[in-house]
Amino acid sequence: MRIAAVRGDITEQEVDAVVNAANSSLLGGGGVDGAIHRRGGPEILEACRELRSTRYPDGLGVGQAVATTAGKLPARWVIHTVGPTFTPSEDRSELLAACFRESLKVADTLGASTVAFPAVSTGVYRYPLAEAAEIAVRSARDTPTNVENVRFVLFDTESYEAFTAAVQHSE
Repeated sequence: MRIAAVRGDITEQEVDAVVNAANSSLLGGGGVDGAIHRRGGPEILEACRELRSTRYPDGLGVGQAVATTAGKLPARWVIHTVGPTFTPSEDRSELLAACFRESLKVADTLGASTVAFPAVSTGVYRYPLAEAAEIAVRSARDTPTNVENVRFVLFDTESYEAFTAAVQHSE
């Protein structure tokens, strides 16, 4: 598997699947979640509402992942995953790692060979960037998958540098 860090906008990635750093409601929010819903259009929200009314009436759990259409995005699918909120009093690294593992498992069920990930949990969920990058890259590398290309798409310089260092460290 090829793993890379790129600076850019995840909503512009021409990949099979884009991973959304969603909240448990699956109904949109801020940051990456809001950008994906805005750019992808109402089809994504409609698919998420269907999931809430059927498979996930209480919302998607932390570390879980589920796919929907990508709507107007240049990707085929959106894989929604809910990252943990960072707290210094509890180790939630396994929950963060699960976001990447479970997203790759969903990608496999879809037949996706290229997947773009954001920096899950590093925004309003406050996960320390360097630690999150190491967990993300290690989880992607260690997960048995048919995905051929994992791309971490980072919007700002600090995130891009942290993920670039994590990718280099994992090689």
